[in-house]
Amino acid sequence: MNFGVKMQGGEPASVMKVSESEGKLEGLATAVTPNKNSGNSSCGGASSSSNSSRGGGTKGWQYSDHMESVNGYLMKYTNLVTGWQYRFFVLNNEAGLLEYFVNEQSRNQKPRGTLQLAGAVISPSDEDSHTFTVNAASGEQYKLRATDAKERQHWVSRLQICTQHHTEAIGKMMSHAEGQQRDLIRRIECLPASGLLSSLDQDLLMLKATSMATLNCLNDCFHILQLQHASHQKGALPSGTTIEWLEPKIPLSNHYKNGAEQPFATEPSKPMAAPEAQCAAESGVLAREPEEINADDEIEDTCDNKEDDLGAVEEQRSVILHLLSQLKLGMDLTRVVLPTFILEKRSLLEMYADFMSHPDLFIGITNGATPEDRMIRFVEYYLTSFHEGRKGAIAKKPYNPIIGETFHCSWRMPKSEVASGVSGSSSTPAITNHTPLPEEALTQGVSDCYTVRFVAEQVSHHPPVSGFYAECAERKMCVNAHVWTKSKFLGMSIGVTMVGEGVLCLLEHGEEYTFSLPCAYARSILTVPWVELGGKVSVNCAKTGYSASITFHTKPFYGGKLHRVTAEVKYNLTNTVVCRVQGEWNSVLEFTYSNGETKYVDLAKLAVTKKRVRPLEKQDPFESRRLWKNVTDSLRESEIDKATEHKRSLEERQRTEERLRTETGTPWKTKYFIKEGDGWVYHKPLWKGIPSQPAE
Repeated sequence: MNFGVKMQGGEPASVMKVSESEGKLEGLATAVTPNKNSGNSSCGGASSSSNSSRGGGTKGWQYSDHMESVNGYLMKYTNLVTGWQYRFFVLNNEAGLLEYFVNEQSRNQKPRGTLQLAGAVISPSDEDSHTFTVNAASGEQYKLRATDAKERQHWVSRLQICTQHHTEAIGKMMSHAEGQQRDLIRRIECLPASGLLSSLDQDLLMLKATSMATLNCLNDCFHILQLQHASHQKGALPSGTTIEWLEPKIPLSNHYKNGAEQPFATEPSKPMAAPEAQCAAESGVLAREPEEINADDEIEDTCDNKEDDLGAVEEQRSVILHLLSQLKLGMDLTRVVLPTFILEKRSLLEMYADFMSHPDLFIGITNGATPEDRMIRFVEYYLTSFHEGRKGAIAKKPYNPIIGETFHCSWRMPKSEVASGVSGSSSTPAITNHTPLPEEALTQGVSDCYTVRFVAEQVSHHPPVSGFYAECAERKMCVNAHVWTKSKFLGMSIGVTMVGEGVLCLLEHGEEYTFSLPCAYARSILTVPWVELGGKVSVNCAKTGYSASITFHTKPFYGGKLHRVTAEVKYNLTNTVVCRVQGEWNSVLEFTYSNGETKYVDLAKLAVTKKRVRPLEKQDPFESRRLWKNVTDSLRESEIDKATEHKRSLEERQRTEERLRTETGTPWKTKYFIKEGDGWVYHKPLWKGIPSQPAE
């Protein structure tokens, strides 16, 4: 960085503290002592009290690019009541600090305030020729206003040189730490595989994994500081810009390359189990024609796969550590075979069905009396659709669906339980609790119930894409979506990006609502893993001009609530916000309407409608529950080895069939979904059989 300019003169500057943010990176302490230049001249409105009085005489100086300790009186904006106050500021080059005191006589006492300059950004303001800001990496910001342009330039130059020096010092320390971490990994991997102290010792694996993750996180912190510095030098980053996780600089051992055939397994390969082998032989001749599911064959689901047991995770900690020690930060986990004991006892396709666990809210969308009401109802349904997807407090991973795998189910909802056309904004301020339905309501005739049907299919293996579709034919509404799950290793957590789009069609109103899905994160994978959602999603209805912006907030480093979500429903033509939402997506949501009224939705008390599924004996061999039956049964009995064997057989069958299709040039034929452009659409969507209403 070149600050080669000359200047003269200088008078006191003024300072204003603007804000202090929470949850950002802590200022990094500096451990490298810079060289001092003994030939520095005095500067900054005087380095002695005789030249730094509040009247401010002038003293000439010669600019240089060496580090100089600057001190002098500056004005600090304390608050709106007190206003501007003179304070004595000291630039401590050796420590990389900007400190201030009440006056020069108190400089030997503890500073009133301190800013770490490593990673800070010093920027002259466009307001006038006297103002500039100091933006610390911690998020704290001082706004300074000098009495003339020359003095401002001198302080800016001195601060920038100090900031650059200490930021580069952090980079040198990181390089040194990386070298030491490489030596540590090399020494551990050179140990024998067995013996008193082996390379697979649990404590050494823990040391290897945690040291690697710590250094990778520090690398990312340093990179964020650099991006912050660059963005302020070139102007603020565009709205919506995100900082992506980086590949680590450390050349880690990579025994299992991403996409390699060899899985992360705890035992050698075993012969294919008989049931899976038979299914493999049948799969090549199975009809891929769509099947009409008879709703009378479906019965209320009695399966309860709660995931509350941490025992398997505790027992297999050494396997987790060994896996983590081989992964690289940012690695795509799509083709990495994860240990069986961390799996949920169901397929990802079945998990998608949980989005319809409140069919009354889904059907109630089309009952909205106005476009505004229907959009708000959709947002309420959307925000309440995620909590049921978690079967326990511990984060576990559903089965990766096999290509061609399908899942069918349905829900019956008494018509009397579906919300009427009353606008949501007229609700009285109260907790909305849907009590469980009485027995007679569940057994009443089909004509007294709405039926919501659901079908999902794994339409692609590389990349892993799932399509799912749900409809309520009686209310002329349906939803079609496709999701591509992209998993990445993030150090001590795993991130899953849900790439794709969904479309809700309300044929009675001729409206389409497009929406996206948030990211999911499995946190603290070395201890007790837990799940949170994060990212911004949008909902749009082009016909009505209403849209919604929803933000799932991840927990900051310090403080803050878990699972927080906020949303705004807006009428685009007037840019008017008609409803705001805040709360937690797995707890209580607060809806505040434009008329000032408020409604609360308590998800803990919101009744979940059980889905209806066919018995296993009536299911197709490729339907999720029948396909994964042996794996699920073994997991229920805590027989991890058997579950791993059955799971491996299914995966080997999938690889074998994929090789055969490649050799013969035979394309895969989907059963229920058709590829259209970049998306996948159900072969018989409701909008093809029932024409939508013309624009109102």
